[in-house]
Amino acid sequence: MPSLKNNQTGVMPEGFDASQIEDAKTLKKMLREHKKNQAGPRTKVFRRILGYIFKYYRARFILVVISIIIGSIGTAMIPVILTLLTDMYIDPVTLGGEAGVPPLWTFLVIAGALYIVAVGFSTTYNVLMARLGQGVLYYIRRDMFVNMQKLPISYFDRHLSGDIMSVYTNDVDALRQFICQTLPQLIIAVVTLTALLIVMLMYSLWLLLIVLAVVGVMIFVVTKVGGASSRYFILQQTALGKVDGYIEESMHGQKVIKVFCHEEEAKKEFDEKNDALCRHATSANTYANVLMPVLQNIGNILYVILAVVGSLIIVLNGKNIGLGSAIPNFETDIIAVVVGFLSIAKSFTQQIATISQQINFVAMAKAGGNRIFAIMDEKPEEDNGYVELVWAKRTADGGVEPSDTYTGLWAWKHPHKAEGTVTYVELKGDIEMHDVDFAYVPGKTVLHDVTLYAKPGQKVAFVGATGAGKTTITNLINRFYDIEDGKIRYDGININKIKKPDLRRSLGIVLQDTNLFTGTIKDNIRYGKLDATDEEIVAAAKLANAHDFIMRLPDGYDTVLESDGANLSQGQRQLISIARTACENAPVIILDEATSSIDTRTEQLVQDGMDQLMNGRTVFVIAHRLSTVRNSNVIMVLDHGRIIERGTHEQLLEMKGTYYKLYTGAFELE
Repeated sequence: MPSLKNNQTGVMPEGFDASQIEDAKTLKKMLREHKKNQAGPRTKVFRRILGYIFKYYRARFILVVISIIIGSIGTAMIPVILTLLTDMYIDPVTLGGEAGVPPLWTFLVIAGALYIVAVGFSTTYNVLMARLGQGVLYYIRRDMFVNMQKLPISYFDRHLSGDIMSVYTNDVDALRQFICQTLPQLIIAVVTLTALLIVMLMYSLWLLLIVLAVVGVMIFVVTKVGGASSRYFILQQTALGKVDGYIEESMHGQKVIKVFCHEEEAKKEFDEKNDALCRHATSANTYANVLMPVLQNIGNILYVILAVVGSLIIVLNGKNIGLGSAIPNFETDIIAVVVGFLSIAKSFTQQIATISQQINFVAMAKAGGNRIFAIMDEKPEEDNGYVELVWAKRTADGGVEPSDTYTGLWAWKHPHKAEGTVTYVELKGDIEMHDVDFAYVPGKTVLHDVTLYAKPGQKVAFVGATGAGKTTITNLINRFYDIEDGKIRYDGININKIKKPDLRRSLGIVLQDTNLFTGTIKDNIRYGKLDATDEEIVAAAKLANAHDFIMRLPDGYDTVLESDGANLSQGQRQLISIARTACENAPVIILDEATSSIDTRTEQLVQDGMDQLMNGRTVFVIAHRLSTVRNSNVIMVLDHGRIIERGTHEQLLEMKGTYYKLYTGAFELE
């Protein structure tokens, strides 16, 4: 069974696309049909939540439950005390004066003590539960983020960042509501209902039967009204995720919206999503708000029925039937029983109403929990590699062997299980691709029989129309995706045998879309090599020709960047990204439109620095500016996932094929 998708409601089973569900009737029908046909077990969301509680806060949760039980029993005993007061002191003449009857102040002290106990333990469990709830959410967010870091790139291709952010905010908040408020309320209600049921059973069987009959009606109402409310709350969660995703997308594309005067269309599209959220939220809260008054009125009707029936028992029979009559000294006046029973029944129906109030929060928590655990359960990126990257040193015969210290030389540690031996291969950056086929979606191949060779020190360029497969090739070298057929070898080793972290540690990459993190410029450059010294950072910045503009900033290398470097120009941001790769000092460098946001003059300066960086390294260049690839050792022209031409700049011009048309056409346009 496939895993839950992030754009689903979360509470719904696999295969349900929430974006296609617009009303509660459709949702109800889909859930009913799935329940009928479902073969596998459903996700135990609440069991997993309790698992977190018992794993990290077992003792504290047990203390919470004990506090709730004691406080609830204390609250449930208060009506019993009132019944005894009515029974013993119904005649004012007997107030503390009749033999064998305790003084009135004794009962008042007991009642006061019960109230104090209830308040004290209620405060205790609320404080404990607040800390417990936030602690559990801390571990849930941590585990969700940790697993998210292990997911393949393809997962983020399929899921919008706004939807994922909604899981971290809205769905986690739904769990907070459940853990901190709903769960304690449900425990209180269950304990209180049990205590009150026992007391009513002891007092009067006839009146208890009436209570149970009316409770059956209340449960029926909760099932119908509460069920409708829950379905709309699920739709509300889905609509909220859509609104969050659209807002996030619009914020990132604010300049594009303004440039193309798309404000009105953007507002119109937002209004549609906002209207859907408003519609579902209104329906959900309407049903939720109607439920409580309905249950309260049913409780009031029960109160009247009990009073009438109790009065008839007094007038016609005058005798009460309850299990308490079998207990010595428990027999009480029938009037006291009826008066006390009315108070107990009122508390009983209030607890049922409390449970019904929590149904919506339970539904929202289940929806949010399923979305959260869907991310946790998402299959991590597979890595079956066993070849590692290690420090190395040169041997007397010119080979390499492992070293305990960094020498500037790296080697692949390649174990051979069959022979029981280990060989060390020098890391040079020799990359080969043989007859590689690849498809992002099975059945839709985007690369066909790609074969290429890149020797250390060579500069290999990819050119072609958008969508020809240039970036896809570099993604395969990084193993962001795995090929369908063919082989990719790195220094003679199949890259499927190399551990992904070690493989990527040997590759430096500059993406077309730069990403800077909150922190200083120095920290952003050091991102390429966490143990880099300040001198290495400055040297990398100079190599990328970023040093001059960095020194003109208010705090130089200590200037703090926020919002993805919003206070820098696009070109400056890309120079920092290039400096980050230079700092990594990897033997293989991938430049994916690395100079697309740099002016021609700065591009020439960066190119000069890149020429130094290229020395002894393999470089893959993706560029639409053909002027940047003229000095490449080999240029490969791609078209619809196939290499249709290859050669040097001069050779390709002599062929007068696709490259010739691209090159001459580009310069004619200039």
